[in-house]
Amino acid sequence: MSADVLPHEAYLAAMSTLDGLGPATLRRLAALGDPADTWTALRRGTLRGTGAHAVRVGGPRAGGVRAGSGDRFDEWRLAAQRIDPGRLWEQLRHHDVGVASIGTAGYPPQLIDDPDPPVLVFHLGDLRVLERPRVAIVGTRRATGYGLEVAHHLGRGLAEVGVCVVSGLALGIDAAAHAGACSGDGAGPAAVVAAGLDAPCPVANRALARRVASCGLVVSEVPVGVSAQPWRFPVRNRIIAALAQVVVVVESADRGGSMSTVEHAAVRDRTVLAVPGPVGAPSSAGTNALIADGAGVCTSIEDVLVALGLAAVPAGRAPSVDPRPEPTGVASSVLEALGWRPESIEFLVGRVGLSVQAVAAAVGWLEVNGWVTLAGGFVERRSDGSAWRPSGHADGRP
Repeated sequence: MSADVLPHEAYLAAMSTLDGLGPATLRRLAALGDPADTWTALRRGTLRGTGAHAVRVGGPRAGGVRAGSGDRFDEWRLAAQRIDPGRLWEQLRHHDVGVASIGTAGYPPQLIDDPDPPVLVFHLGDLRVLERPRVAIVGTRRATGYGLEVAHHLGRGLAEVGVCVVSGLALGIDAAAHAGACSGDGAGPAAVVAAGLDAPCPVANRALARRVASCGLVVSEVPVGVSAQPWRFPVRNRIIAALAQVVVVVESADRGGSMSTVEHAAVRDRTVLAVPGPVGAPSSAGTNALIADGAGVCTSIEDVLVALGLAAVPAGRAPSVDPRPEPTGVASSVLEALGWRPESIEFLVGRVGLSVQAVAAAVGWLEVNGWVTLAGGFVERRSDGSAWRPSGHADGRP
């Protein structure tokens, strides 16, 4: 794909591959103007003369870098000269990874008002699972049998009553909660990972990642080909907290990833529940401390539903009904071909194998009925129909 037809998400994705460039820095770069122009300035080493002060932020713990000396900009310039945004965009297509940028119709509405929103959301699976009530289940990688059993039970039980179980796909408690949520016929879970979706870590959980993507959703804020560096995990945890309405800590030491998620939850005024564990057990030191500090106690699925403000939700039923008419025929084929990346009409014509006129008519129907939006010559999928109302102009389905 030539540079003059690349969507702006391709350049933002290229920026997000740069070593040490965290979400806060990416937001500042995105705010400088056209991402294609910013990318060109980065490659030429002229960014510092065009507003580099706008990206002077804190260290990796805050999702940024220390750029005062200019050394980091020099590193980025050299790295950017080796990166082809067009090739990266094709790799995303190859792996069927959807892309949504903040401010576009496909971006998850659950993240829009977050104090630290990701600029890009890369995803596999169905974003609509996020329309359900959402509970994060987190805990230690060094879980006991008791903790694994509790996490699996909570994951399965919450999914069966229509709750989306959010976690980080890590070993231990995260994996047990996801496996429980995937084991029945309930709501699909959502996993937030710290690496590219072509190889989410850890390796031992990649089969589970495929299961989660097939029945729910796996998301990341970095594109394919990016490995999970240590600083990305605490940064990832803010997205888990942002997506969740309630955070349940099953087992945790007094420090670690679970406590990081709790900190992010506190910033976002999320309810935190903790599962009590044996006194003196290192694996429950964090959860017991949370309870002592005033966190709610979780001993059952009902405790979580009360924290959500819900009675039991019927299994398999979302809390709201999508008002949009279901696409059929060519419209359905075009929507499936579109996936969750901005695409051109020409790309869709090549994917579905029909005429430009037929595809354009289908896109028109999808736009009128709230399934897609047109922006800058690209077709973008809408994540849900909550903000859409029938226009009365659609007379039939192509």
